[in-house]
Amino acid sequence: MILNTESNITIVTAENETPTQLIKKMEDLYSKFKNNNVIVNLMSLNKLTLEQIIEFLQISNTHRKAKHSFVLVSDKTDLDQSIEEIVIVPTLQEAYDIIEMEEMERDLGF
Repeated sequence: MILNTESNITIVTAENETPTQLIKKMEDLYSKFKNNNVIVNLMSLNKLTLEQIIEFLQISNTHRKAKHSFVLVSDKTDLDQSIEEIVIVPTLQEAYDIIEMEEMERDLGF
């Protein structure tokens, strides 16, 4: 797992971990990025199943309750089969766009 922080955004990049292993590492290091928006780059995975996406639900909900964005990035999943509670996009640029939109919504009080 690689952590990179730019401004108020932390990018968590999966290397050789399974989603379960990545989530465990993220939970262990949560204090390092709890005050930032988070992009989880899963592009290194060969496939991302709905079950694997759901594994991120708890950490995503915790982070979003604290008024920070949490976005998964993968082009190896069927976005139509995803769940509404988790934001998942196929590119890093779209993840940045989502964070920008969500920050505007928070600034406006939504």
